[in-house]
Amino acid sequence: MTILITGATGNVGRHLVQLLHAGGHPVRALTRDPAAADLPAGVDVRAGDFTDLASLEAALECVTALHLLTTFGPGNTTIPNSRDLVAAAVKAGVQRVTLLWNGYAGPVEEAVEDSELQYTHLRPGEFMSNALTWAETIRTEGVVREAYGEIGHSPVDVRDIADVAALALTEDGHAGQAYILTGPEVLTAPQQVAAIADAIGRDVRYEAEDREGAKARMRAMGIEEQAIDYVLDWRAAPPEFASKVFTTVADVTGRPARTFAAWARDHADSFR
Repeated sequence: MTILITGATGNVGRHLVQLLHAGGHPVRALTRDPAAADLPAGVDVRAGDFTDLASLEAALECVTALHLLTTFGPGNTTIPNSRDLVAAAVKAGVQRVTLLWNGYAGPVEEAVEDSELQYTHLRPGEFMSNALTWAETIRTEGVVREAYGEIGHSPVDVRDIADVAALALTEDGHAGQAYILTGPEVLTAPQQVAAIADAIGRDVRYEAEDREGAKARMRAMGIEEQAIDYVLDWRAAPPEFASKVFTTVADVTGRPARTFAAWARDHADSFR
């Protein structure tokens, strides 16, 4: 059973490729630049782009399970030609699909739900790895500046998302499910900063930022305007589920979701 992973070098995709490969599953990884993919030896790395349907059709050959992004790029652009892509997957013999959303259900989900594919929705909230955007100022200044930091979120480790995806792609019993994926606790930005400080063994202070200050900082990081507004709107008024704790990771995998403190310890070198 060959499993095709789109977004194979992204936050979730890279972990998913490694997990499935380590489990002995034939994995095909789709990426724009195979030469820079840096994926495990033995993974079938293919060049492909969501704007090039022919490249996707070629990558789907002999694939029976598919991990599919619903948006791509820094602007979170909805995948074009959703129904053509789904039709190509059906024609290729794909049976199982996991769909990783970006905070909302859209045309890709609708196309899959209207097909004969056995689909599983993966609906995470905030990623713990988003905190890596703080790494430079923590290293150089010992500070984190963030807007809307007082609003709590229940961030999830991308490794937990990959664990759930791997099971949905390789086991029965997940078809038709919509898995809301969160971490085990609701945390504010200052609480996350405190966990990072504890992990690296040095003081890190939190400074509240207004929206315009946050936008200027994110522009300087090279983030596109559309993505800036999306991130800030999410942090200012997260969907109700994103500020709650769901036990889905534990229910599906049989083990508790990873804590932010554990994530911070595992990534401490990034902040030192």
